[in-house]
Amino acid sequence: MEGKKKLKKSKVIKIDSQKSWDYFITQANTKGYPVMVYFSASWCVPSISMNPFFEELAFSHQDFMFLRVDVDEVKEVASKLEIKAMPTFLLMNGGAPVEKIVGANPDEIKKRVDGFICSTPSQNSI
Repeated sequence: MEGKKKLKKSKVIKIDSQKSWDYFITQANTKGYPVMVYFSASWCVPSISMNPFFEELAFSHQDFMFLRVDVDEVKEVASKLEIKAMPTFLLMNGGAPVEKIVGANPDEIKKRVDGFICSTPSQNSI
């Protein structure tokens, strides 16, 4: 069975309610690490195409919390944060949005995450 990749456990946390959103944002704030949120929709082709990229990003940035929110399942969160297009990526720190990237643009997302890391003091690993 050579050539087969081992399945990695996802580092992305799926948010399924306002309650789970509040819980994980509070956890991130308490522990002092930034959050990268991926707002998507199951019917959105660009969102679906970004799933593997977001999983890889989560593996390569262990000092972030990665959350995925389906805008149709958790409308309250998407509405509160004024998410109007999918996919949208939101970088948060201290519970507040820092960067918003709209669209399926892996290079720009990686650049913004790396830029954020360079501009902040070192974080504790999750």
